Amino acid sequence: MAEEPTCVLSVAGFDPSAGAGLLADIKTFEQHKVYGLSINTANTLQTENKFHSIQWEKIESVLNALKVMLNSYSIEVIKIGIVPSFEYLSQLVHYIKNKNSQIKIVVDPIIKSSTGFDFQKTIDKKELIFVLKNIYLITPNMQEAILLTNTVDSKEAAKQLSEHCNVLLKGGHNEKETGIDYLYMKDERIELKPTLNNLSAKHGSGCVLSAAITANIALGQDLKTSCVEAKKYVEHFLNSNKSLLGFHNV
Repeated sequence: MAEEPTCVLSVAGFDPSAGAGLLADIKTFEQHKVYGLSINTANTLQTENKFHSIQWEKIESVLNALKVMLNSYSIEVIKIGIVPSFEYLSQLVHYIKNKNSQIKIVVDPIIKSSTGFDFQKTIDKKELIFVLKNIYLITPNMQEAILLTNTVDSKEAAKQLSEHCNVLLKGGHNEKETGIDYLYMKDERIELKPTLNNLSAKHGSGCVLSAAITANIALGQDLKTSCVEAKKYVEHFLNSNKSLLGFHNV
């Protein structure tokens, strides 16, 4: 009898350019030898360099899809991408945890797309704390960490967030420490340095990173190893060509 595949679930938006969102997640999952399931939170119209529009899925539809997926498949790790609000995210997290408290949730807090489109206008701090306490890892970039905490320093912001959950502070926009990420776990901070230089920027690289981490966790890696290996994967993805759309099979 064939071995059952390791399943992971992405709850995120659809990007027709396939550089970010669900399609990027599924590509990443496949390259990591896990089976990717998906639930759509939004239909976007975008290319690698311009965001045109977005239509959000009703929370009831997403919760119903979650019910079907969780009843049908054995899922230990779920990645959540773009959502219209933290109240929406809170309902997703609450439902998942009520269904199976052992599921690990990775949240890529996309507050603004790389093309400059604002996804979330306001952040409810009480909802944010509830969400953080019930997720395994959040993966903000510097700007997102600052916006989530209303601080002026991204590292201080990540430290504040880590009081509630693990935090991977992405350094892709850090001009002073190019390409250096920081993993915050309770009272520990681990510096993750790049292994490749002169990489080309890619649309959806944040989605790819969080999806790779999700896959690695599902495969049984500890958090530090999951992040280190995911960073290596993303570096090869960024190095795949000079355009804004990257290849995964490299």
